[in-house]
Amino acid sequence: MAQILKKEQLSGAAWRFRLNAPAIAKKRKAGQFIILRPLADSERIPLTIANADAAAGWIEIIFQAVGKTTMQLRDLKVMDSVLDLAGPLGNPTHVENFGKALCIGGGVGAAPLYPIISGLFKAGNDVTSIIGARSSDLIILKDDIAASSSRLFIATDDGSQGTKGFVSDVFKSLIQSGEHFDAAFVIGPPVMMKAACSLTVAAGIKTYASLNPIMIDGTGMCGCCRVTVGGQTRFACVEGPEFDASQIEWDEMILRLGGYKEFENKAREEHACRLESVQ
Repeated sequence: MAQILKKEQLSGAAWRFRLNAPAIAKKRKAGQFIILRPLADSERIPLTIANADAAAGWIEIIFQAVGKTTMQLRDLKVMDSVLDLAGPLGNPTHVENFGKALCIGGGVGAAPLYPIISGLFKAGNDVTSIIGARSSDLIILKDDIAASSSRLFIATDDGSQGTKGFVSDVFKSLIQSGEHFDAAFVIGPPVMMKAACSLTVAAGIKTYASLNPIMIDGTGMCGCCRVTVGGQTRFACVEGPEFDASQIEWDEMILRLGGYKEFENKAREEHACRLESVQ
């Protein structure tokens, strides 16, 4: 069990929780994640460790309350505890001084991107960060990311903040102006990652994408997190979550992610009905 020390709403459906997890806080590195189960009837869900303090013994997670389990997590209160917490899991991001590093995040993807940005910046990289969302009220961690970036660009679909358009539009304008980058890191919704990575790879930039496929045990035993990379089956929980973006079979991964949508929607609707009935 892990006690909730702090709870903060970042935007409409995005929440940041601080959890008491001293063992994980001491070991975690940028790019790693945890798997938690809020209640006994909850699913196990993977969430990236967005921040941690080894001395104080806490980690922070950021999530969108869009399904039954994340809604159950959202409804817990400060001083409550999540039932199960396992981690740190996955391979950490390889951080070195690449030179000019590009970090692109879409939506809540800014959360797992933040520790990578911070690690790259501390390693001496010139870090250009691009984050995007549908509108300005959905932009998260803007100040945190700006503090660990040499430059920060923002894109919103409706133009309410920064560039009107997508993160890929900002990247294209940078390349067209003569910019070059030595490495790129991309995290966000799968369709956004596919689009952004196609551009960075085409520009000759070594690109790493952090994948979040369906995941259950986090140890590679269930096989649910399998993705095809370079023509081979890889397990994101133990061999990832980061892979060479030029080798990822994006369409296959996106198709697999939609495999349980009907069940997910039903569970969410039933949970919402139960909440309404007790209010």
